[in-house]
Amino acid sequence: MDYQTLSTYLKAISSPIRLEILNLLSCGELCANDLLTYFQVTQPTLSHHMKALMDNHLVNKRQDGNKHYYHLNTETYTSLLDQLHDTGTSQPSCACHNIHKGVERL
Repeated sequence: MDYQTLSTYLKAISSPIRLEILNLLSCGELCANDLLTYFQVTQPTLSHHMKALMDNHLVNKRQDGNKHYYHLNTETYTSLLDQLHDTGTSQPSCACHNIHKGVERL
């Protein structure tokens, strides 16, 4: 994952409610109605947050009749967490090493 991709993911989770949604979904699938009740927000507000998460493949949705269920896309979420962990701790690609060696930014 490059810095541009990481930046896009960070924008998608820059809202406290979106971070909390990810935390809740890490425990399992939830119905949109449960999320509406929990957050006490309007349906359009929740849809806005879920769209940002789904557009970045952090959350998936399934429909059962007229109910919408959301679950964490664990592959993307794990990749994001790994990249966050590696940023600044990975020796081979650490930018400070390149600066000290006189390597130009790509």
